[in-house]
Amino acid sequence: MSKILGKWKITEMEEWDLGFINEQGEGYFEFESNNQGSFMFGYVEGDIDFRESGSEENPKIEYSWSGHDEVDDASGRGWFTLVNENELYGMIYFHEGDESWIKAKRIK
Repeated sequence: MSKILGKWKITEMEEWDLGFINEQGEGYFEFESNNQGSFMFGYVEGDIDFRESGSEENPKIEYSWSGHDEVDDASGRGWFTLVNENELYGMIYFHEGDESWIKAKRIK
């Protein structure tokens, strides 16, 4: 089982501050054992389809997502790698739009 599975609280993003990230509730990414997941930050939320890569010692996932940015449809892709047992680092890319690095800490 992947060490990345679980729910992760967003602690920092390159493009948005914590006030925006937590605007509608605690910003998070969640990865489930069926290669599906979800995320929410600010007014952006989406469903994730991910695949694992890397090694057991250095796990990584790559994902695509679709959802909404406020009332507009949005989609994109990204990746995460495990920094240590309780911290992720990665990127989110919006199709034809913004991009940002992300730091997150395990919450479950």
